[in-house]
Amino acid sequence: MTVLPRRLFRYLILTLLLLPKAGVAASSCGQPASTIARIQGTGPQSPVVGETVTVEGIMTRDARIPGGFKGFYLQQADHQTDNDPRTSEALFVNTRRSEGEPGDRLRITGRVKEYHGLTQLVGIGAMTVCGREALPGPTIVRLPWSAPAETLENMRVRFEQPLTVIDSYNLGRYGELTLAPTDQVGATEYLPPGPSAVRTAERNRDQRVLLDDGRLQTNPRPVPWPPGGLSPERTVRAGDRVTGLIGILDFRFGTWRLQPEPPPVFEQVNPRQPPPSRPTEPHIRIMTMNLANYFNGDGRGQGYPTPRGAKTRTNYQDQHRRLLAALQAPNPDILALTEIENDGYGPDSAVANLARALGPNWRVVETPGADGSDEIRTVLLYRTDRVDVTGTPARLTSGPFQRRGRPPLSQAFQAREGGDAVRVVVVHLKSKSCRNATGADRDQNNGEGCYASRRTGSARAILDWLASLPAPPDLAGTLITGDLNAYARETPLDAFRAGGFTSMVHDHHPCTPEACPNYTYRYKGEKGSLDYALASSSLRPHILTAATWLLNADEPRALGYQGPLDIVQPLPWRTSDHNPVVTDVRY
Repeated sequence: MTVLPRRLFRYLILTLLLLPKAGVAASSCGQPASTIARIQGTGPQSPVVGETVTVEGIMTRDARIPGGFKGFYLQQADHQTDNDPRTSEALFVNTRRSEGEPGDRLRITGRVKEYHGLTQLVGIGAMTVCGREALPGPTIVRLPWSAPAETLENMRVRFEQPLTVIDSYNLGRYGELTLAPTDQVGATEYLPPGPSAVRTAERNRDQRVLLDDGRLQTNPRPVPWPPGGLSPERTVRAGDRVTGLIGILDFRFGTWRLQPEPPPVFEQVNPRQPPPSRPTEPHIRIMTMNLANYFNGDGRGQGYPTPRGAKTRTNYQDQHRRLLAALQAPNPDILALTEIENDGYGPDSAVANLARALGPNWRVVETPGADGSDEIRTVLLYRTDRVDVTGTPARLTSGPFQRRGRPPLSQAFQAREGGDAVRVVVVHLKSKSCRNATGADRDQNNGEGCYASRRTGSARAILDWLASLPAPPDLAGTLITGDLNAYARETPLDAFRAGGFTSMVHDHHPCTPEACPNYTYRYKGEKGSLDYALASSSLRPHILTAATWLLNADEPRALGYQGPLDIVQPLPWRTSDHNPVVTDVRY
């Protein structure tokens, strides 16, 4: 007979004494248990964190699937709730145990934990299936939140109104879409920077929920939304509507999100449109577009990855084919482009390669030695069978562009048939990124972001420079165009307005919170314009049309040339993150 050491014997006796208590508490279905509402409490954090509790409720969603959240959602039966609207009736149970499925009533013993704002049970000691029971009915909610989201944490909910897709940036990476009651316009697109703009931006952020795919894995394949998977032909565009939103209101990674069941219904409210049609009157068409870092390696098939653009030659070829489709579709006479590789004008340069691909009639406005030291630059290309250059090109290489930035480029053009000339100035101002920002260039917390001071100083320098340039004969006026990295009511645009320049897109298509049909960019769920066609007062009467082509900003990033889909056809959609601006000038 083996004699156990006294210490081990006492340990086994204590273990046996404790096990029945836990076992009885967990397996005695219907016996008294802690209510989930008591565990959740009325505040943002559970009042019983760290305590071991026994609860009884209904599994509403099983997230123990491959790539899932390693647990499931448990909600109090409808007839057992505390009827206190301040408390949630559901918990997330973090466990790898396999018992139960949705619709099972479970009795569970575990420890309460707050995990990055999510109340959950962990360390599950016992779990018993107590039979089947009807799922708790979904609570009807609205955005703006009809009740504080915290009071509905982990519960079944149903959004009673359709919601609008406002952001798809993380669709291919995390399977997420951002939804809101209506499309959201950036505050400084229609409000001056300041407290009102800041409050509006905060209000926009408070009226959102993420549509999730119920998984932790990155790069889900297929890309889950729309139902059936994203494809070049089956897209989901910002502005589209989603209905049938029923599921679990979850909180992960600092954001409220819906884990849907069943899949919601997507409605195409913002379908793809053709480019603006050309007017019947004689005119020059100018197309402005940010090319999202068009780099061609060494121009001879090597040199990848490039510093800012394509990672591989295949990447570049995809980007090149699709950019050509986008640039040719509006049938422009002049192209004013930003974010193209700053590698000279030789036959292997990016701009020379683009001009060759556009066709034998296309030429580049060359300013060798004056393009600045940035990796990207602004360029002008034109069709020699439609327009002629007048005078010599010029770049601003002094002041704020002497040692940094991307020097603006100016060139006057005239239609081959004659008529008045138009000076086109292509500009790309400093971005809102805060890297290395100091002093006045730091974010002033007024809605403009970083480097607003530099952008405004650059705008004033451009106006002074233009005033010094010689005017060619028969000059109708000047069009400043390009990526200004500022929304319509921000201080750089104020400077241009003070200098007599008007945004023609906003003049023809005013932007309000309720209706803003022409825009060039979306950032974190808000749309607005960063790209412009600013006409001088003398040119303004010559502007026939000015509009944006909603080509890129509404499409998921996953459809881009570096996205996860193998898109071989030369689709123009999502060739950049900016929409182009198309301006028709009467001559």
